[in-house]
Amino acid sequence: MKQPKRAASAVTGTRRPSQMPKLQPLKTEVQEFKRRRILEEARDLFYAAGYEATTLDAIAETLKVTKPFLYSYFKNKSEILNAICEVGIRSSLKALDDALQSSLPPREKLRVMVERVTSIVLQSRKYIVVYEREEKNLGRPEAATLMSLRRQFGVRLAEMLKEGNSSGDFDVPDPLLTAVSIGGLITWVASWYRPAGRWSQTEVIVHMIRNVDGMVAHRTPGKGGKPV
Repeated sequence: MKQPKRAASAVTGTRRPSQMPKLQPLKTEVQEFKRRRILEEARDLFYAAGYEATTLDAIAETLKVTKPFLYSYFKNKSEILNAICEVGIRSSLKALDDALQSSLPPREKLRVMVERVTSIVLQSRKYIVVYEREEKNLGRPEAATLMSLRRQFGVRLAEMLKEGNSSGDFDVPDPLLTAVSIGGLITWVASWYRPAGRWSQTEVIVHMIRNVDGMVAHRTPGKGGKPV
């Protein structure tokens, strides 16, 4: 005897339409894709030739679109630059917040954060380099917003280090200064890493985890003690 469709659905674990995850409207996905493509091409041009030497005409030509198409997504070239400069720090803040909100012990939280943020820096290398080179071309409000995001990263990471101090996992006399140092260490990867260079991305990530762990870990008593 056949079971009713409802029972079959329960047995197989098939979701009913009302239980299915909500998808973005197709129009929104297409718009986000087009916006992302503009940023990718502009990033490459800014990285290779510089912001001032790159025109909207050049961006449009590379994409095989018209300038009005660009204006339908960005008001001007400055707005494109700002969006490019935001990529690395916003993604890094999200990774840091995810680690902070996890139930992992402080030391594991830090390792997860370093792994994810280093991976973001490696994947967003050109975005970050463009920001470092072209910060002078940002508008004052945009530059201030980005600086505020960078400060937030340091403050939130310092909270993670304070938590580790309290639990006995870390020995960090100045959590904020150490947090800023860790942030700078990871961000600097964007400047020196080369995809065809000596080290793979995995090797860089593992090295960063070890370096940061050594900066915060307790050391055994006595001269030259190693991290616990």
